[in-house]
Amino acid sequence: MTPMTENDIAEYLIQNPEFFERHAEILASVRLFGGHGARAASLQERQAQLLREKIKQHEQRIMEMIRYGNENVAIANRLHQWTCEVLAAHEPANLPEQVRLGLQEHFFVPQTAIRLWKVKPDYASQPFAGPVSDELKQFALTLDEPYMGVNPEPELLKWLDAPTEVRSVALVPLKTRKSMHAPAECFGMLVFASPDSQRFNAAMGVDFLERIATLCVASLSRLIALD
Repeated sequence: MTPMTENDIAEYLIQNPEFFERHAEILASVRLFGGHGARAASLQERQAQLLREKIKQHEQRIMEMIRYGNENVAIANRLHQWTCEVLAAHEPANLPEQVRLGLQEHFFVPQTAIRLWKVKPDYASQPFAGPVSDELKQFALTLDEPYMGVNPEPELLKWLDAPTEVRSVALVPLKTRKSMHAPAECFGMLVFASPDSQRFNAAMGVDFLERIATLCVASLSRLIALD
């Protein structure tokens, strides 16, 4: 006769759940070790402990969701305030600096910079229209979305007040189209920089930065003379 195995017992209990109804005293007498140090616990105690642990995990997840929700509301409020400030600006020549400083202050970015090219003649002498190499313009054009990580273009560091302190950057290309079917044209770059190497890293999502780019393009395109 083939001896009964643990799998046979488990299968029998699964197929015959009424077994414990007929023998309820067995459940009360079962003692489990583990989770309570050296003390043995009844099956009911062990189940209660597991339930408490699951409840605690759910509570932690709920608290995390609340925290993330509060953070998202705070970010949305700051974005709304910045957008209102940009919309209220009257002098186009002041817009790039207002955009840059507003983002730096509202979102607590240590350093920011902005450069525009293809600007209208009236704004060609402004600081934001300073020289930009053709290589950097081409690099900006090749970015299909904002870039985050280590700075790949040393030229960008020259735009910042403290370039030696930079450990991570977010690069936001500013692109527009003359028409719906025309190819995208890049007319500028917005730079966020931090001394924290993890402030901007490649694992982060770029949805928020893409929204920033859209708002920047909408406000700054009045300064641009596209070919």
